[in-house]
Amino acid sequence: MAKKVTTEPTDLQLVAKFKKGDLDAFQEIVSRYETKAFNLAMGFTRNMEDAEEVLQDVFVTVYRKINGFQGKSAFSSWLYRITVNAAFMKLRKRKQNQTVSIEDLTPGTESHWADRLEAVSPGSDTQAMNKQLKEVVYSAIQRLPEEYRVVFMLRDVDGLSNKEVGEILDLSIPAVKSRLHRSRLMLRRKLQRFYEDYSSATQIVAIGPTILNNPAA
Repeated sequence: MAKKVTTEPTDLQLVAKFKKGDLDAFQEIVSRYETKAFNLAMGFTRNMEDAEEVLQDVFVTVYRKINGFQGKSAFSSWLYRITVNAAFMKLRKRKQNQTVSIEDLTPGTESHWADRLEAVSPGSDTQAMNKQLKEVVYSAIQRLPEEYRVVFMLRDVDGLSNKEVGEILDLSIPAVKSRLHRSRLMLRRKLQRFYEDYSSATQIVAIGPTILNNPAA
């Protein structure tokens, strides 16, 4: 006897059920997106408590405003837009301008950039300089203007496509590309001195060729 094949409901199917009052469908939506939403919030707030509060705000908003989702874009884009807005609201309330050190970051947040910051030599001097560079990178990202930082975070850190970023931020693809290019150029200027220090010491660090070597990529 052939086994019955079960398929998971799509986002749109869950949304349709939830709109009809199916709370199990809402719980499935939460289960499906809570980790992604939290990681995105953490990437912006860099603070566990703030990210958790953002996550709560996100799903309260989804619960209250689900009827406002018309399906013109992917549900994930709608939810990520809510997450980005909630994260920036939290940042504005906090009015934090201080730099967060690497030691204050959770492993999940640090891993966003850890893979982009690998030294060729494992020597102690290289490790110390690499740590310093990581701190500079995090600080530089946080100092980007908001409209450029959000595009950079979504595109280069979270790996979303230009189309997905455009849907989340309600921007055209050319606008996304333009802001991404500008953000990379700004980061390149901020990081160039440290890159040159590494190069002069023949210790090449991969900060992502899109930033230091080819910002137009």
